[in-house]
Amino acid sequence: MSKEVMERLQSLDKDVAIEINHLTKDYGHGRGIFDISFKIPKGSVFGYCGTNGSGKTTTLRHIMGFLKPDSGEVKVNGLDPWKNGDIIKKSIGYLPGEIAFPPVDTGSDFLKSQADLINLKDMSKAEKIINAMQLDPTANLRRMSKGMKQKTAIVATFMHSPDIIILDEPTTGLDPLMRESFIEILEEEKARGATILMSNHMFDELDETCDYVAFIKDGRIIDIVDLEEIHNRPYRDFIVGFYKKEDCEKAFANGSHKVHNRNLNTLKIVVRVERANAKEFLEEIKNYEIKQCSEVKYTLERYFFDNFGGKDNGSRNKR
Repeated sequence: MSKEVMERLQSLDKDVAIEINHLTKDYGHGRGIFDISFKIPKGSVFGYCGTNGSGKTTTLRHIMGFLKPDSGEVKVNGLDPWKNGDIIKKSIGYLPGEIAFPPVDTGSDFLKSQADLINLKDMSKAEKIINAMQLDPTANLRRMSKGMKQKTAIVATFMHSPDIIILDEPTTGLDPLMRESFIEILEEEKARGATILMSNHMFDELDETCDYVAFIKDGRIIDIVDLEEIHNRPYRDFIVGFYKKEDCEKAFANGSHKVHNRNLNTLKIVVRVERANAKEFLEEIKNYEIKQCSEVKYTLERYFFDNFGGKDNGSRNKR
């Protein structure tokens, strides 16, 4: 593990909800998770990103107490989930990656059975989420589409306002509109103070909701990033388009700002501007006839491909 990743791990050493130390589960033939370590501060949203088979679900199942580690440890609110599963599960809302419902007739029957298990009497929050997700819970559970089943499981996960929420690919099966509704629910839970761990392969959803994101590949953590650092870099990149070739050639040629790319065919340049020098940059481009000036937003996806490059190393549109 790199020095930079270790430093990020240390920076998360606050009031911790979930702590994983050197967790290993070896299934053989290179499958499993190996020496996994990270901490999740209370009240934060922590993303877990990787391809299918990278070890995300195995990690989450250890946190839930479903699996016993070969070595290392997991702590949830200071307790070992394997030894104290009954206590821990009372404070957790869990959405598994593969949903298996009990033999009940309707979504409403399932939600009632889940409420009875946790002694939940007030179903007002469940009704609110049902409306937000446009779910008909009276439908036959076995005949529901994948998306409807996912919505039903989402209601069960959030309806009792758990302190810790663990989500394994939560937007699978949801259409874009329902994904937006889900993100709004997630933001409300974050504002409430819930701690959220979300396994997801969608960079944009992680970028929009998370405080931290860990990247896992072949069962090992390859990086942990602080989204605040990504969104607030000390410099900004701009694309500047020109009408005249001579302007494209001369702009910032004096080295006042770093030009990453100068394309005389498209008459565009990409220029990096220190935040402290933004005013000077805007004054300088007034000297030219500008067709375009737009900021290139630096996203989690850009960070990932800048640092790990190539589809073979990452998780673009994969699970």
